[in-house]
Amino acid sequence: MPLVSIITPSWNVENLIGETIKSVQAQTMGDWELLVADDRSTDQTVSVVERHGASDPRIKLIRQPRNGGPALARQAAIEQAQGRFVAFLDSDDLWLPVKLERQIAFAQKNSCSAQLYGVPPDR
Repeated sequence: MPLVSIITPSWNVENLIGETIKSVQAQTMGDWELLVADDRSTDQTVSVVERHGASDPRIKLIRQPRNGGPALARQAAIEQAQGRFVAFLDSDDLWLPVKLERQIAFAQKNSCSAQLYGVPPDR
């Protein structure tokens, strides 16, 4: 399976982001990176993400230089993405364990291009 870059913008979701991260870690497909782009949270969101990232190198925190909203946070994460595919996950959402496995199998079976998601084809 190809690497999937999961893009998650965050802002003041300290009570939710841990469960979101756990739902990614529970995926049956393990070839992923989670890029959490924090939009200058004023709560403990950054600490929660850092704690998870300390024990799982697939979790990466991107700290925005200023609060710019979820679109800019997503774009910052996309620019650092290394995956062949990109998936979007909001910081207050959860995935079922087979989500990525099924999504990537569908994309490959139907010859979906990663270019549709803004990822160069050489990744």
